[in-house]
Amino acid sequence: EPIDEVEASRAPLMDHLIELRTRMMHSLIAIGLLFCGMWFVTDTVLSFLLTPLGDAAHRAGRPLNELFVAQTTAPLEMLFVKLKLAFVMALAIGFPYVAYQVYAFVAPGLYKNERAAIMPFLFVMPPLFAAGAALVYFYVMPAFMDLSFSQELTGTNVKAVYVPKVKEYYELIISLLMCFGFAFQLPVVMALLSMAGVIQASFLRKGRKYALLVIFVVAAVVTPPEPVSMLMMSAPMVLLYGLGLLLTRLHAHRDPQAAS
Repeated sequence: EPIDEVEASRAPLMDHLIELRTRMMHSLIAIGLLFCGMWFVTDTVLSFLLTPLGDAAHRAGRPLNELFVAQTTAPLEMLFVKLKLAFVMALAIGFPYVAYQVYAFVAPGLYKNERAAIMPFLFVMPPLFAAGAALVYFYVMPAFMDLSFSQELTGTNVKAVYVPKVKEYYELIISLLMCFGFAFQLPVVMALLSMAGVIQASFLRKGRKYALLVIFVVAAVVTPPEPVSMLMMSAPMVLLYGLGLLLTRLHAHRDPQAAS
């Protein structure tokens, strides 16, 4: 009688808990080491993230031969911005390793063909995150900054100008980078849920209009309160939903039970 490979890999509960603790510790140590390393490049990264702001200021007519100045308004403000950025970069860079630790923990409970199907997604997730972050840096933030500078006005005896604050700017761009980066994981999440039997391809096809509504609502919530960034997030999300739907259909063709 053939031995079920999942049953053969079954281990006592205490062994699972010890392994879970070990993998969590490895993940935390990796994030901690990355955080320490990222601290030494925060100045370079912060200067890089400020570029869309400076370019937008010059497009708005601020003198090209002068250094555009953004304000800090609180003691140790830049220190806390750097700490937050170092932590976010550590999470982003360490995410593939953490995802692998999660995969390695659950892999013994999967059949060989399931493990082979899931492994490619670990390599797809970082490029998708980078694509979302690139969209923010090269398109969303320039458009948002242009819109901010375009609201300046001159009255009879007063002029209202946009004077950005460093903390608010960095919190905005870091939040958008994280939101877009994780939002671009949508097709991966859809495919994995389909493979796990949580959702079926037929359910996703029938719920497309509701999914589109959810996408626009989420985009309106997580982006700044103006239509440019909302549309820039919702448009690729619609395409990514279509890609996720395609992946679930491909899985349904291979496994007819997943389509029903």
